[in-house]
Amino acid sequence: MVEGRVLLADLILLGIVEFDVILGMDWLSTHYAMVDCYEKVVTFSAPNQPVIRFEGEKVGSFPLLVSCMQADKMLQHECYGYLAYVFESKDKLVSVEGIWAVEDFPDVFPKELPGLPPNREIEFIIDLVPGTAPISQQPYGMARAELIELKKQLQELLDKGFIRLSTSPWGAPVLFVKKKDGSLRLCIDYRRLNQVTVKNKYPLPRIDDLFDQLQGARIFSKIDLRSGYYQLKVKPEDVMKTTFRSKYGHYEFLVMPFGLTNAPTAFMNLMNRIFQLYLDKFVIVFIDDILIFSPDEESHKEHLVIVLQILREKKLYAKFDKCEFWLNRISFLGHIVSKDRISVDPSKVEAVVKWERSTSVTEVRSFLGLARYYRRFVEGYSKISGPLTQLTRKNQKFEWIDKCEQSFQELKNRLVTAPILDIPDNGGNFVVYTDASHKGLGYVLMQHGRVMAYGSRQLKTHERNYPTHDLELAAIIFALKLWRHYLYGEEFEVHTDHQSLKYLFSQKELNLRQRRWMEYLNDYRCKIVYQLGKGNVVADALSRKSTGILTSLMVMEWKLLEEFKNLNVRFLPPKSDVLVSSLMVQPTLLSKIKEAQQKDSRLMEWMKDSGKSFKMGLYISDDGIIRLGDRICVPYDEGLRMELLQEAHKSNYTIHPGSTKMYHDLKETFWWKSMKKDVAKYVSKCLTCQVVKAEHQKPGGQLQPLPIPEWKWEVISMDFIVGLSKTRRQFDAIWVIVDRLTKSAHFLAIKQKDPLDKLAKLYVQEIVKLHGVPVSIVSDRDPRFTARFWRSFQKAMGTQLKLSTAYHPQTDGQSERTIQVLKDMLSACALDLLESWDDHLPLVKLSQERLKVAQDKQKSYADNRRRPLEFEVGDHAFLKLSPTKGVYRFGLKGKLSPRYIGPFEILEMVGEVAYRIALPPELSNVHNVFHVSVLRKYESNPSHVINYEPLELKEDLSYTKQPIQILDRKEKVLRNKTVSLVKVLWQHHFENEATWELESQMRGQYPNLFW
Repeated sequence: MVEGRVLLADLILLGIVEFDVILGMDWLSTHYAMVDCYEKVVTFSAPNQPVIRFEGEKVGSFPLLVSCMQADKMLQHECYGYLAYVFESKDKLVSVEGIWAVEDFPDVFPKELPGLPPNREIEFIIDLVPGTAPISQQPYGMARAELIELKKQLQELLDKGFIRLSTSPWGAPVLFVKKKDGSLRLCIDYRRLNQVTVKNKYPLPRIDDLFDQLQGARIFSKIDLRSGYYQLKVKPEDVMKTTFRSKYGHYEFLVMPFGLTNAPTAFMNLMNRIFQLYLDKFVIVFIDDILIFSPDEESHKEHLVIVLQILREKKLYAKFDKCEFWLNRISFLGHIVSKDRISVDPSKVEAVVKWERSTSVTEVRSFLGLARYYRRFVEGYSKISGPLTQLTRKNQKFEWIDKCEQSFQELKNRLVTAPILDIPDNGGNFVVYTDASHKGLGYVLMQHGRVMAYGSRQLKTHERNYPTHDLELAAIIFALKLWRHYLYGEEFEVHTDHQSLKYLFSQKELNLRQRRWMEYLNDYRCKIVYQLGKGNVVADALSRKSTGILTSLMVMEWKLLEEFKNLNVRFLPPKSDVLVSSLMVQPTLLSKIKEAQQKDSRLMEWMKDSGKSFKMGLYISDDGIIRLGDRICVPYDEGLRMELLQEAHKSNYTIHPGSTKMYHDLKETFWWKSMKKDVAKYVSKCLTCQVVKAEHQKPGGQLQPLPIPEWKWEVISMDFIVGLSKTRRQFDAIWVIVDRLTKSAHFLAIKQKDPLDKLAKLYVQEIVKLHGVPVSIVSDRDPRFTARFWRSFQKAMGTQLKLSTAYHPQTDGQSERTIQVLKDMLSACALDLLESWDDHLPLVKLSQERLKVAQDKQKSYADNRRRPLEFEVGDHAFLKLSPTKGVYRFGLKGKLSPRYIGPFEILEMVGEVAYRIALPPELSNVHNVFHVSVLRKYESNPSHVINYEPLELKEDLSYTKQPIQILDRKEKVLRNKTVSLVKVLWQHHFENEATWELESQMRGQYPNLFW
């Protein structure tokens, strides 16, 4: 309301407590508002309405500022400079007067403690381990200023009667610690005494349990006791044990001192006894901090009077300047508590944010301890803190790597942007979302669609061996244990993305672990609901809250905001006194399309003809862009269309999709004529896709059968079977020689290392002697057949050698098929033949058949699964590879290797389906004639930049992945042994693709890596 006029606004509820209402440009424009920033005035001049003005508060002029360089010059000219120490100070209450219900109890808030406390129902006791002798230590050295402060504080303690001179054989040294305000706090080093003290097991309350009692609270007051420990006496028999030594004498405490191990539990015991009747009703206590909470003002007055009256009766005194009263939002134990909400106290998180990078395990533990206090606000805390937690384990080398730095920064960021959680109520309707991985367990508690708390933990060593089913069930069990006080006796749902858990209660067979967990589950009234992984909201629980949009902006788009900040955008106001500014960020692509549409004559002609444009569905939208339905009409502009195609194909968000996927993605937003054709053409010419992606087509080149011989043993084929077990005569290979006409074969037992002259002699005795000299021999490119001796030998006999093309064994298919049948026969009778298979070779007889019809039928069948593929001389083609690894277990990384290399130029056509290509000198050991099935046509593009990386290819077009460096070592502890592993960086792979291999295996194969 402004000057009596009501100005309506359409508001959206957000979880922002700093502002009551945020009015934006839509509200200002609706009410015809003009903002005068200089005068702090907003003028509303709506039509047919009187003009009204709203004046804001004016602030004084800003102080003049000088730069660092100007200040340096002024100091050089003997100007005076003053260094001011500025710190934030809060307005503190000075007196109890005027505070409702508190003003009647001024004696509870004295400026100083009146003296020794009265005798109470409990005293502080120091129980020692039996047989402990008195412990005495030399005083620590102190600076002059510290000695002055020590003398002053000792006198104050003596005047109040808290200490007295002592002759005890005990003695602990003293030291000073700085407070936040810069003053010094006297501390006694009781560490040696604490080591021999029997620990008091009286429990301190859980912080989460305390906040759970605040359901329905609206009004809060906080009372902090003044030097609470000094308000409890030490048992007379134990006074001597509190003795401390200093330069100015030997003193002992009559009241409970700070620094003793059982002091917090003893004082907690006292406070629980005092407020026993009212605990969790309207009072919660944590040591010396008291929080009073009420649903309304009337009841809060009554509760506040009761608490203050108890403090008066028990002669417990509070520090007024640390107390707060009658607030609807209060800071308590590092949290901000308000109406049914709880969040992180920014002033406490500041210590985490300003924490510098840790340099030791002790510092890491300190940081994690501070951050763990707020883990209920951090989703996936255990996963984020995992690298830092790893550093704190025993026998772990302290090494701050990139993952540790990322974890360190992410924890800081998560605490700064921690969400506001709700406090669970008694209304039920709880939902638990669980998830599990091989690294940890995560769970989220929700009620009424709002997040109550997060929970997570890392897996223990034995839990990493659990199957997936048990891991998912473990996440449910530990979530129920964590939030048992909420869920016990309530009906609730558990959502999981593991479908088999739906049938857990009807499952007939369970292992011992599952039976134990089922007994625990039977205590709860829960229903397990399956939800797809995408539907499981464990990662997106905050989106269900009204604060979800704001949290998403702060967390998910943080990097974008940081980049925008680096742009150094500045608003330069004009000379006029009135300025209303706005900033809009939009992609430049839309403006380019809009400008190009105006230059497209054909498109403009369509728009001028209203009938034609209406028929086509073209129209001009509110932003001035021509559209076809909901899609943007892209004009005929090669550069613009190419930019769109590149963005849709090569950006980090698309990663080279296929033509169909890319077309459907573009189709949702853009339209131009022949778009599908342009997309297919662009994808076909992409160099990366040509090199990396596999062809999903029939192999190229139709079957070209060899001509049928006219005479038996005129044309033969031959090959070797190697790797057989040795016979008594040391034969370990078979030379297979097949007549291509009659299909008859000779099987000659040989030794794999027999020299070529011995093979030539055997060839003459077994083949030439019986069948004469053949006209031609068909074989693969075995080193024996490509050797100079064999070529010269056959040339002298008048035989023509016909070798297969590189990596195309189908050429010598007759020998290959015969070898296959022979292998089957030898395998079938291996047990009977044992080491005498060479004696039974002459008994092996294969069926013989020569039918032209069979050959034609084979060609017809083969051609159905092939496609014709031809190249012209001068064309370029890619060569298909077959990558292998240096060790057997390489993982999936090998699949990311390129499938093709090149492109290489076609030199000539050899036969019907083979081509000779121009290979680089690095591949001189590879035969340069290839079958078309291992070639892929290169689609050229002027934008392609060919960077050929040489590979050490074998003759069968395979190459071995070689290790080049050992990056790291670790030991994996199994049940019965310890296995040493090394992290190996492989050739043609990045460091993030390194794999863990057995050290023994790598040392055996690649000893040079360990020099």
